[in-house]
Amino acid sequence: DGEDVTDAFKQGALRALEHLQQRNITHVILKANSPSCGSGLLYSGAFDGTLKSGNGVATALFETNGITVWHEDHPELPALIEQLLQNGKSA
Repeated sequence: DGEDVTDAFKQGALRALEHLQQRNITHVILKANSPSCGSGLLYSGAFDGTLKSGNGVATALFETNGITVWHEDHPELPALIEQLLQNGKSA
């Protein structure tokens, strides 16, 4: 309906960051192409399926704060998960 939800996205990202930091989480897997969670590409917001370059609000905040972000379709994700499990870390 054209409502600007930027502030809600920012507030949600800040709350999620707090949660991650309290639990010493260093890696997250987020939804590809999401305006909040996208990494590298995200939906333009026009609701027509158009993608644009960039990171979502949460992804940008997490990465700025040292949290590694992977999207669920990343081709190297299975190897990363295996490596983290072998090292005894949580993804």
